[in-house]
Amino acid sequence: MGTEDVIEDRADHDLGGGLFAADCRARLAFEVIANRWDSVVVYVLGECGPMRPRSLLDRIGGLSPKVLNESLRRLEYNGLVERRRYAEAPPRVDYTLTEAGTALLDPIRALGAWAAVHGDAVLASQELHGDEAS
Repeated sequence: MGTEDVIEDRADHDLGGGLFAADCRARLAFEVIANRWDSVVVYVLGECGPMRPRSLLDRIGGLSPKVLNESLRRLEYNGLVERRRYAEAPPRVDYTLTEAGTALLDPIRALGAWAAVHGDAVLASQELHGDEAS
């Protein structure tokens, strides 16, 4: 049974009140990747392999060490990345994707493809409507 079959099979069942109900697994998935930087970190680790925090900062850009640390802790808490410590002087730590993190790469790439096609329309609509959504 492939990933698509499992997803389809689970979507066919009542997962606690229906699809996208408060305790639905699909909502859990959206909550896991809802943070602005978490998907970016997963994507970079997927493309580059295990990385040290400094290398992640250099590769991603635009986020502070504090925000990266928070993202890595959240991803580790959710079982998407694994923190590896090495008994060296000075101490060294790197992060790598778990099986669950690796499985998120295809949906993240799909969202990126969607953004490439529809991003201009979304930005134009946001500009048209100004601060209405805030």
